[in-house]
Amino acid sequence: MYAYQVNAWGDVVGTPGAVTDLASGHYFTPGDLDPALEAIAAAGFPGVEIFDGNLLALGDDAQSFGRRLETHGLALAGVYSGGHFIYPDAHEEEYLRFERSINVAASLGARHFVIGGGGVRARGRLNSDYQVMAELLERVAERAAAEGLIPSYHPHLGSLAENPDQIDALFTASSIGLCADVAHLAAGGGDPIRIIERYADRLKYVHLKNYLAASSTFVPLAEGDLDIHAILAAITTLGYSDWIGVELDGYPGDPSVAAADNFKFLQEATNA
Repeated sequence: MYAYQVNAWGDVVGTPGAVTDLASGHYFTPGDLDPALEAIAAAGFPGVEIFDGNLLALGDDAQSFGRRLETHGLALAGVYSGGHFIYPDAHEEEYLRFERSINVAASLGARHFVIGGGGVRARGRLNSDYQVMAELLERVAERAAAEGLIPSYHPHLGSLAENPDQIDALFTASSIGLCADVAHLAAGGGDPIRIIERYADRLKYVHLKNYLAASSTFVPLAEGDLDIHAILAAITTLGYSDWIGVELDGYPGDPSVAAADNFKFLQEATNA
């Protein structure tokens, strides 16, 4: 089953209140998301992924997003959240923020709760940061699982766990599952297939997009350096059969055309 991230229609920003209040900060995609939902459904995708901030901004009317999904025949495959994690003094505030995100994701029937982040200090990463992050990450994952969600951590460019050694350090300290974003794994200096195979028993979710190293850009599935067919074959061999979330954040082209092209690529890859 393939889902599509709505950030292709508006990228990602953060809530400004987080500057003074850690408990209020979230990722979100700006703008009207109805055109994105319509295009995702028209392309053929049965599910979507969205940032937690878009749902929390709806307040008591979060269920209206569920109704919009029903209108387009879409399932909520995942909700993405993130935080700093490395500052112990802020753990309680960050946990309260994650609690709200988990509650709204569960109320809308989301399957996956994806967690990104892990701050990087101005002086660089400290070895102790991985253990400090793991403590809060475990707590958040436990709460998400208790609400019926599947929690996973997404290694991301610019975060504490960016390259293979850093991913190993965090996953040694934590037992959380892996959300393998193949383009970020490659851009961070890793081999996506090798990392997926290394953590095969912890693979909970997959983010799929392609990557051009020469320009450091994310591109549609058929256009980049990554062998998407080989990646799909690898996760199939490992027995993965859950949602695969397709992304195309930061792409300068028409997102609706790209979504249709990506779905066509996946259909052809599946039938090959």
